[in-house]
Amino acid sequence: MNTLAQNTRHWSVELALKIWTKERVWLVSLAILIVLFLFAPDQGVESAKFTATNLRDVAPFLVLSIGIAAYAGATGADGLIARAFTGSPAVMILIAALAGGLSPFCSCGVIPLIAALLAMGVPLSAVMAFWLASPVMDPSMFVLTTGVLGVEFAIAKTIAAVSLGVFGGTVVHLLAKSGGLTDPLREDVGNGGCGGAKVRTAQPVVWTFWRDSARVTKFVREGIKTTLFLAKWLTLAFVLESLMLAWLPADLVASTLGGAGLAPIGIATLVGVPAYLNGYAALPLVGGLMGQGMAPGAGLAFLVAGGVTSLPAAVAVWALVKRPVFLLYLGIALSGSFAAGLAFQLWVTL
Repeated sequence: MNTLAQNTRHWSVELALKIWTKERVWLVSLAILIVLFLFAPDQGVESAKFTATNLRDVAPFLVLSIGIAAYAGATGADGLIARAFTGSPAVMILIAALAGGLSPFCSCGVIPLIAALLAMGVPLSAVMAFWLASPVMDPSMFVLTTGVLGVEFAIAKTIAAVSLGVFGGTVVHLLAKSGGLTDPLREDVGNGGCGGAKVRTAQPVVWTFWRDSARVTKFVREGIKTTLFLAKWLTLAFVLESLMLAWLPADLVASTLGGAGLAPIGIATLVGVPAYLNGYAALPLVGGLMGQGMAPGAGLAFLVAGGVTSLPAAVAVWALVKRPVFLLYLGIALSGSFAAGLAFQLWVTL
């Protein structure tokens, strides 16, 4: 009996850990709403309505972004990234930055892809350009940014992503020419997994994927996966935004992150590093802050800095490259994000 009880308890713990690992974002959102309904029922009702209304309003953009991501995966268009790393250094840096900022590349494939590129001898400058631009923007992110923050902000964020990639790639190229940054990979890093295979054995793109049953299955699978991913993060984001709008004093936001000076942009750049949740979840949060007086340049700096230095992105860089390259990555990300926010703030005030 004791053995049965121990096995049951062990199985229950394992099941709870699995559920928490896979569904923790949904569970956090649910837990917040439950606590609100128990201790602040009026705010609980308001937060639930706010979340449902905003999910409804962003649904058209959500559907379009899901379609783009699923289509790219089903057709093999994400494999076009392999063609970005050929040519002269200047061409490689520019194309790699464009590829990172514009291609719907799966985030789970970035780590093995980068490992494969570096192991194959692709210059670190081009890899860094892609690596810096990739977490900031892609077509689905552009669509959702347009729906939440407007097309002008989406265009500015795209330009910032590509510019950051070009800036970082150029800095790395100049340092490499002077004899630095040799052998950037850690000793125990291989040549990548499935993501790296896309570089080593690039496959042709099948634009009419619906003629292939396997690709149709992949389209459906990618669509469901992307839907669940975006829905859970946007739900959490809107719940948090409702609390922020209710309890965060607007005058505090306006005085700290408002205005056209350097301080708000600098603060937003630094705050973006620890406060950033997820590229999709951050959009409505920044929208709420801007509605309370946050400067547009500060909002852009927050999104760019947070995207590049978010925990998943930073851990990926740390896992693959040596410490000097990692520190250079952080320095370029923060300085480039600050410059992008400043440039955008100057643009909107003209």
